[in-house]
Amino acid sequence: MPKTGDAVWHNEPPFHERRGDSLVVRTARETDYWNNTFYGFRHANGHFLATPVTGDFSFELTFSADYGRLYDQAGAMVRVDGNNWLKTGTEFTDGALHFSVVVTRDDQSDWSVMLLDGEVTAPVTLRLTRHAEALRVQLREPGGNWRLVRLAYLAMPETVEAGPMTCSPTGEGLEVTFSRMALGEPIPRDLH
Repeated sequence: MPKTGDAVWHNEPPFHERRGDSLVVRTARETDYWNNTFYGFRHANGHFLATPVTGDFSFELTFSADYGRLYDQAGAMVRVDGNNWLKTGTEFTDGALHFSVVVTRDDQSDWSVMLLDGEVTAPVTLRLTRHAEALRVQLREPGGNWRLVRLAYLAMPETVEAGPMTCSPTGEGLEVTFSRMALGEPIPRDLH
């Protein structure tokens, strides 16, 4: 089991509460994580419940939200510092739900998106795994199989922060229910 510390909020949301095993969060106005690339601005005011984690790990997260505004998003984050981090999850863009990954290295963000089929409000399950300097992002498909979405490099010290994240860059009040959060041993390194 990876060594962990106590979870703390980076930018505590205006509303969050535990409901049984679930965490329900509502976003503040115009919150996001993005550094510079293409848009020329830096935002670091998204809501991130950060748990310090030492060593390799896998973090599985199941969540759903009432997406409706451009760039509404929810998912998971791994953070080294304000200039080096990864966020991944679902994002509402072009009138549809997408699975997205943003990797920020040396204060520059990149963005990849993949259209998701199905209802916008349907729960999504992702898995984020650290293997030394690599982060593996996977999406659980409706049949239960894990689909590799991205394998990314990020220079990381032994201890990083990991946990659920949500933002609403063009609005506020996105309600997200994180119904399952599991942090544990990393899955095997096999990709195929």
